[in-house]
Amino acid sequence: QVQLVESGGGVVQAGGSLTLSCAASGRTFNMYAMAWFRQAPGSEREFVAAHDWFTGSTYYADSVKGRFTISRDNAKNAVYLQMNTLKPEDTAVYSCAVQVSSYTSYGYRYPERYNNWGQGTQVTVSS
Repeated sequence: QVQLVESGGGVVQAGGSLTLSCAASGRTFNMYAMAWFRQAPGSEREFVAAHDWFTGSTYYADSVKGRFTISRDNAKNAVYLQMNTLKPEDTAVYSCAVQVSSYTSYGYRYPERYNNWGQGTQVTVSS
């Protein structure tokens, strides 16, 4: 079991920036990938970005490509989401997730790939 705690959410004006953090604890030695998802009121959970822990490869939703950057700190078992040029449509609860299963048939964009989730942090972008 890996426990995840997000931080860094808040209220920002359109065009502004925020950085979200996700700290992992527990059985962190078997993390394979970490990702960020978001969910706006009345909408389904949406993939935002993912980071493969072994290859270092990163993946982004088209809606955030070029504006958001996912990065990691191995020593801290943490993953970050730098969000620039924020838009009102980025308003959502952002949650981080971790894959601890060595095998999965799901791609990085699917929530079914991930085994543990954080509580989420609210990001509100005002126009």
